[in-house]
Amino acid sequence: MADEPLCQIITPVGNMGYGFDEEITYFELTQLVPTGIPTAIILDSGSTDSGPQKLALGSMTCPRSAYKRDLSKLLRLVHTFRVPLIFSSAGGDGADEHVQEMEKIIEELCAEEQNKDYHITTISMFAGINKTTVLTRLGDGRITPCGPCVPTLTAKDVELSPRVVAQAGPEPFVDAMEAYPDFNVIIGGRAYDPAPYVGYSIYQLKRQYRNISEQDIRSRIGGFTHMGKIMECGGLCSRPKSGGAVAVVYSSGIFEVRPTAPDSRCTPQSVAAHALYENTRPDILRGPGGSLHLEQAKYEQLADGRTVRVSGSRYSSSRSQGVPYQFKLEAGRICGYRSIFMGGIKDPILIAQIDVVLGRVKAYVKQQNSDVPDGWKLDFHVYGRDHFTAAGNGEIFVIAEALASTQAHATSLCNTARVGMIHGPYPGQKATSGNLGFGIGGIMEIETGECTEFSVYHLMDLEDGEEHLEFDDQGPGLLRGKVQIFGRGKRARSDVDFRSSIATLQRTLTKPKVLDFHKTAAAAVATAKKSMATAQISSRTLADVCQVMRSKNAGPYEITLDAIFYNQEAYNAVKRSGVLACSNVAKALGVTEADIVWMGWYEPALAFKVTIPRVRWGKKTSAGGFMESDIHGSQEHTGLATLALYPTNGVAGILSGYGCQGALVEWEVWEKVTRCKDRICTG
Repeated sequence: MADEPLCQIITPVGNMGYGFDEEITYFELTQLVPTGIPTAIILDSGSTDSGPQKLALGSMTCPRSAYKRDLSKLLRLVHTFRVPLIFSSAGGDGADEHVQEMEKIIEELCAEEQNKDYHITTISMFAGINKTTVLTRLGDGRITPCGPCVPTLTAKDVELSPRVVAQAGPEPFVDAMEAYPDFNVIIGGRAYDPAPYVGYSIYQLKRQYRNISEQDIRSRIGGFTHMGKIMECGGLCSRPKSGGAVAVVYSSGIFEVRPTAPDSRCTPQSVAAHALYENTRPDILRGPGGSLHLEQAKYEQLADGRTVRVSGSRYSSSRSQGVPYQFKLEAGRICGYRSIFMGGIKDPILIAQIDVVLGRVKAYVKQQNSDVPDGWKLDFHVYGRDHFTAAGNGEIFVIAEALASTQAHATSLCNTARVGMIHGPYPGQKATSGNLGFGIGGIMEIETGECTEFSVYHLMDLEDGEEHLEFDDQGPGLLRGKVQIFGRGKRARSDVDFRSSIATLQRTLTKPKVLDFHKTAAAAVATAKKSMATAQISSRTLADVCQVMRSKNAGPYEITLDAIFYNQEAYNAVKRSGVLACSNVAKALGVTEADIVWMGWYEPALAFKVTIPRVRWGKKTSAGGFMESDIHGSQEHTGLATLALYPTNGVAGILSGYGCQGALVEWEVWEKVTRCKDRICTG
């Protein structure tokens, strides 16, 4: 089999509903469609990142108007270029009712007069799982936690969850396309983020190579899955970050990826680094039915300087290892009702003893609310600690949260806490008219409604065939499909004459201009570089030798941190130094060594990675819920970022602190890193 282009995929944005640049996507399609290579618009629409409230309450990630705006543009592109649109995890959680909501939006758009020529064959995929099925599998011992930080599932967890969804793999997408090859749109319920990309690639492989064996198909799934894992985040794999990306997939499973933004480029490091993002570990990525192995992946910069070719990705199916195919199940539940209040404190006498005062407020609330049923909670977020101005202490900002079994009880607790906060005495008090500046927005207490938490994040063993899509409920598949045609127009096909007309259109277009915000960002970077060149470096921390230092959810129960170094010299020097030994990393992040889920070095991206449990009040917990302050986990990297590499008073020194006596990093390497920052940041 010759290694020829199998398909082309464009992803305009990493999440449908966030908005995207239609002009750039239009321009890209004028370049792609005339080639005659099958082309599709594919994008993700969901995640557990933003918390459990969607699953628990039936809400969506974005307002309905945002989905309608994006679908209006996407359907226009589908109609103009005669390419299919596939998106998954409708509404954010992929619940059945959100698949139906997307159907309604498409129907509304097709009914508009300006869209009278639309003919949209739409396949809907439903990934809701009957709770009876879940409870039966749980009773049979065939449901296990998805990771070491996830608690054991109970029947009560399932019963209290309004809905349970399964992360579908690529199989139902292939089933849908094979059943209705003339489809225009697939609305996916909850799915593994790369699943629609893998599904489209497998479908094209089987369509173009009719006699291909199952073994040959499986040998290419590694490349297809790796491509999908990169593409589902849009242009996050490029520098500066592009809104969207384009992939060319080859029949061998090799693929190429490039950004859509004209001023952006992919590099081997930026593409390799995407394996770090949101994942527990970068070398083995687990999903429905198996795992993606990237230990032998290769990244090659192509001659255009913007495109990277990826090869060597491998997929291992669970069944080949004697393990059942598994669905990841997800659900959320209501854990009470929440009210909050907020305000600022400037009095230095009070700020110095804020923790003691807040403890007294809690005691006062307990005393005054004996009628509120047990189980209520009250706590405080305090922002601005250790903030100083020229005049001394700065201002702190306090947000109180109260949680109770009813909204009225939560508000009563919150009101009592606010009164105690304003009027409570404290040692040395001089400002006797009030302790708290409040009234932001003209509201005293804010009733935020139901408080939710994740209740199911577990793996369920499947019987053979249950991973598939059924249109008539006659087969073993647990996922269900439906087909509808929206619009009053006639079906239009992409033939040679049509593609020729797009080629003619292509010649009339000019390349889209760089967006204003990219120009602004470039100017800001240039200013920062100039300042950096003249400023004296006063600290020697891990962040100083990294171009990326970030933290992020790796599912609801874990937080993962990535340190991506400026260059090979910095990577080698820090790795050689031993400063990122397990004991040092644990101390920097405030966890025990035993708590570290995974840590290691990843040379393709010149990176170090560590994954830890999400912890609140000293206990492992999930994202969202009472007293959540960083639901994405994106602000948890500072402990690692500020890890000391150098003493501040020397040009070369011992890496002290965190028990790293005797580990040396030469100042010569530091100079190389700082000199190379301009070159590396701009590619």
